[in-house]
Amino acid sequence: MPELTFPFVASGAPVVLATPDQLRRTARRVSQLKGRQPDGISLQEVRLLLGPTPPDGYRRDLLIEYLHLLNDAYRCLYERHLVALASAMKLPMAEVFEVATFYHHFEVLSDDQTPAALTVRVCDSLSCAMTGSVELMAQLVSFSGDAVRVIAAPCLGRCEQAPAVLVGQTAVPKADVVRVLAACKLALNPSPVPVSPWQEVTPFIGFQTYRAQGGYALATALMQGKIAAEDVLKTMEDSGLRGLGGAGFPAGRKWRIVREQPAPRVMAVNIDEGEPGTFKDRTYLEHDPHRFLEGVLIAAQVVGIDTCYLYLRDEYHAARQMLAREMAALQADPPCALPHLELRRGAGAYICGEESAMIESLEGKRGEPRLRPPYLAQVGLFGKPTLEHNFETLYWVRDLVEKGPQWFSRFGRRGRQGFRSFSVSGRVNLPGVKVAPAGVSVQELIDHYCGGLLDGHTLYAYLPGGASGGILPAHLNHLPLDFDTLQPYGCFIGSAAIVVLSQHDRARDAALNAMQFFADESCGQCTPCRVGTVKAARLMAAAVWDNATLDDLNAVMAEASICGLGQAAPNAVRCVQQYFPHEISG
Repeated sequence: MPELTFPFVASGAPVVLATPDQLRRTARRVSQLKGRQPDGISLQEVRLLLGPTPPDGYRRDLLIEYLHLLNDAYRCLYERHLVALASAMKLPMAEVFEVATFYHHFEVLSDDQTPAALTVRVCDSLSCAMTGSVELMAQLVSFSGDAVRVIAAPCLGRCEQAPAVLVGQTAVPKADVVRVLAACKLALNPSPVPVSPWQEVTPFIGFQTYRAQGGYALATALMQGKIAAEDVLKTMEDSGLRGLGGAGFPAGRKWRIVREQPAPRVMAVNIDEGEPGTFKDRTYLEHDPHRFLEGVLIAAQVVGIDTCYLYLRDEYHAARQMLAREMAALQADPPCALPHLELRRGAGAYICGEESAMIESLEGKRGEPRLRPPYLAQVGLFGKPTLEHNFETLYWVRDLVEKGPQWFSRFGRRGRQGFRSFSVSGRVNLPGVKVAPAGVSVQELIDHYCGGLLDGHTLYAYLPGGASGGILPAHLNHLPLDFDTLQPYGCFIGSAAIVVLSQHDRARDAALNAMQFFADESCGQCTPCRVGTVKAARLMAAAVWDNATLDDLNAVMAEASICGLGQAAPNAVRCVQQYFPHEISG
């Protein structure tokens, strides 16, 4: 067939048109979608896990929950399933892939790869490293094979049980090779009742017991109007209670700020304690979950909130199962009107302990901190005014309101008011969560709450606020442990994670452990943190520190990082330079 021509009017030049066969071939190519398309089997497998498509489609904010379903079912995230999930949710593949690859607990594999039958995570953070976790991991790697994958993991929130290991989703406290191999055998050949034989025995208060002991009476009276919301708010303000997640913002003031914002408002609760040395939230949750839940109800009623999201770290598998069960019991027999409660599952990202990164994760995105302003109290979760709280802050609300602000403020030493929950680990006889007056010193904690130091150990140094809070020498063992008292010494109390070092430890090793942790956990969003932490860790591994270069890195990280991770990363470095120069001078 001869080619067809058409005179191009503007230039007068003839244009050669395609033949009909060429047009048909072009049409077929254009009709095909770009990129990899889902296959029918993968789509069916994904929909089987997600359930029937809701009328409004699968929720975008539940992307991480859907990824967990796939990861649990197939022990990894196959690329074919990510393609099918993107199709089912009507999302770009790149958007699903970038979330799946951000979180440590998701393993993305090509379709021809085979995942290990079991993953063993060995904590390598400071408290566990001090008790031999690095050596333990080396031993376990020698026993591993195709069926078992052994990897290092950041703090597992079980520092009082060091060294801590997760076999699959089962915690092995005070782990050794024999215990871990036995746990692996159980996980690979599960019994009808898969319970860890080493589960710590903790007195537990369930729903019925809590109700019988007067639980939820306060929340009920508040919702029935027998107690005025303004009175509760005033009590919170008068008590001086400050947020117990690390930042220490006055809780009552936060409630009032969010309450003054236009409705609808939401609440986001941070139970993602990932700061090395911190385990207080897990301890309280495992013992008395309804005291916390009543605090949630009270805060929601006072502030005017009808939807609450509880963000629990993925490492707390047993606690998540328990909390889901107790929330179901509460919802089945509600003592009063309940807000909508959603329990969400983290996926292994320390950065999601930062409030705005947690909000991003709750929206089903990468956990990257937001630039502020606007602040979460004004524009937070889903663009709504958001009351963001730490677990422990809400845990004490019922006691504080029932007993009055004077009950809380009458505690304290050295001019401080209230009390603090200290997570104590390291070289002490009785590690654990210790409730002590605000302003107590580390020496008093060791002597009166922790049974003293281990035999043959003397105090050399201590971390007053986990990896972020810096390191102090033994001669400063008298300092009050409270908000706003340690900053002149280059430290802060943060989440009150106390790690005790003895003469058998080195402060420089503790600082390097912390910096390596920050390098692994940086979200990568800002260059000062992403590059600075890696470079600092490399310099700190040298026998003699290059202090001039480290000073430059410290200044850039502290002043230019977007969030607290990069801003606090230099604290331990600076403390070693100031208080332990003999360790780094060669």
